[in-house]
Amino acid sequence: MSGKVLTITSGKGGVGKSTSSANLALGLALSGKRVVTIDLDIGLRNLDMILGLENRIVYDVVNIVEKACKINQALIKDKRTENLFLIASAQTRDKSAVTSEQIIGLTNELKKDFDYVILDSPAGIESGFRNAMLPADEIIIVTTPEISAVRDADRVIGILESNDKTQVSLIINRINPTLVRKGDMMSKDDVLQVLSIPLIGVVPEDNNIVSYTNIGEPSVLHKDSNSGAAYKNIVKRILGEDVPFMEITEEKKGFLQSIINFFKE
Repeated sequence: MSGKVLTITSGKGGVGKSTSSANLALGLALSGKRVVTIDLDIGLRNLDMILGLENRIVYDVVNIVEKACKINQALIKDKRTENLFLIASAQTRDKSAVTSEQIIGLTNELKKDFDYVILDSPAGIESGFRNAMLPADEIIIVTTPEISAVRDADRVIGILESNDKTQVSLIINRINPTLVRKGDMMSKDDVLQVLSIPLIGVVPEDNNIVSYTNIGEPSVLHKDSNSGAAYKNIVKRILGEDVPFMEITEEKKGFLQSIINFFKE
């Protein structure tokens, strides 16, 4: 087996990058792929909470690179599928505790046993971002349709291009069609005009995301979740399926009205 390293990153923090990492990792695992996801946000871990695995942590990624444990000892098995594992971030260390060379070595080892190694990158463009970028075979940038987030994503794209990272795609997160209609939020086309990279998915605003996070259940587990449906479609596109983009609609006075078809093909 020779797996693929998929890095989920962003420029700005708070755009749903770790939520996207958790949903895509779990979605790929539920699709039959063997997946390990690594939280590289050293000192500020939260991927374990989003996956509901925070009580199972014994060792972390810093323990691995410092050879305080073996890789298998740090693998935390998901509660819902035998195909998903987590390597947690260190809570009490800083980003200097790991190097790019160490992460490249770790991912090369993991690729022997997993179909996908998903790296949850820290926000920003400092050393933690470099650690997540350099091992990547493919990179997904997550942004919200806000000017500051899109500007930071554009900066990240420039860095990726300067490092010859060409397999890059985009998730636009938290689209709210009501705000788009009012002109208070950038549209999908506005974002794509600025960033000019392939779109792999658009995720609608989901008021239940906070409650899903609190109980450690990513939205792909919830059949009635629009964001979950969007992430499931992104998983299919990652796997090479040609999936039409879903229609995002606005709820107005109790009735669903299709006012913007962002993804009509």
